[in-house]
Amino acid sequence: MALQLHPIGSQFHKPPCFALPRSHRLGSRTFLMASAIDVASREITKEKKPYTPPREVHVQKTHSMPPQKLEIFKSLEPWAEQNILTLLKPVERSWQPQDFLPDPASEGFHDQVEELRERAKELPDDYFVVLVGDMITEEALPTYQTMLNTLDGVRDETGASPTSWAIWTRAWTAEENRHGDLLNKYLYLSGRVDMRQIEKTIQYLIGSGMDPRTENNPYLGFIYTSFQERATFISHGNTARLAKDHGDFKLAQVCGTIAADEKRHETAYTKIVEKLFEIDPDNTMLCLEDMMRKKVSMPAHLMYDGTDDNLFEHYSSVAQRIGVYTARDYADILEFLVQRWNVANLTGLSSEGQRAQEYVCKLAPRIRKLEERSQARAKELTLQPFSWIFSRELKV
Repeated sequence: MALQLHPIGSQFHKPPCFALPRSHRLGSRTFLMASAIDVASREITKEKKPYTPPREVHVQKTHSMPPQKLEIFKSLEPWAEQNILTLLKPVERSWQPQDFLPDPASEGFHDQVEELRERAKELPDDYFVVLVGDMITEEALPTYQTMLNTLDGVRDETGASPTSWAIWTRAWTAEENRHGDLLNKYLYLSGRVDMRQIEKTIQYLIGSGMDPRTENNPYLGFIYTSFQERATFISHGNTARLAKDHGDFKLAQVCGTIAADEKRHETAYTKIVEKLFEIDPDNTMLCLEDMMRKKVSMPAHLMYDGTDDNLFEHYSSVAQRIGVYTARDYADILEFLVQRWNVANLTGLSSEGQRAQEYVCKLAPRIRKLEERSQARAKELTLQPFSWIFSRELKV
């Protein structure tokens, strides 16, 4: 049924303000009491709903590592001090976000910002969506530190524990913290993105948390972080390459510097897993199989901006299309780790461990074949608005 719109003059009549009866005028006690009752009744009917951010829907499993395995990680503390903590950079020799940004204390600050914004004009919206997605992933760092501190045998028990594992987690977090800071400030200064929508997305994401299905198990946890650090190294490396292709060499330097950090962190986590394969090959093999069967979920997969329920899927689609992070990269990472840990040549495994070894070694080629079939069946791209770029539409 069509909605009939009538001229306001013939249908609606606003009474003059003096038409209010004397007893109900603003200054009267009767009016004040009635207003108070009305406000109270409205507050009763308007009940506060509990905060419910997007969250994990799978069954969560906890503390899957046998208690006797705790001793392994305690015994590895001296090794971690000599082999993992040495991969951290001293703060005084570390880069800081300000090294790459306009200096607000200099007289040329406004000119520097204008130069940054001019360079940013040459970058397409597709690139900015992926850069924003990468930044938001970095900004959810509190979630990742929380995740590491769920792992039995290596968590920071006090918040300032002197164990090698706890020192690593805090210092790793401190190094990673610079990544989100730098990209956030760059995007703010660029003028190309809707910072409020981005900030909402970050708040939603941190509030949602993350369960990568590591089950408080450091074997699973360090396999997961090995995979993820490799993935972020690839992603930031590709945003560096694309920035260079578009003529923004300073942004390329920013992304390349972050990628170098991720590579160093990847080295640390892969060394831990390599050590676990050395001292406990069977259990490490079974945990690698378990993690791969569950599939490694991306840390920002619960991304939400208040409007798009499939935001991570859409962001990932753009990243895949412009070659920043693809399904082929997932298979390449798995293949890289299998070679890095010499998985194919492990000996002395149980029959269960041998089956896990066979599964993992054959998985990367299987993933590539599935991706090729998926690409062959790929649907026609559709347009999708992204709130991060003021709801401009991109192909996904």
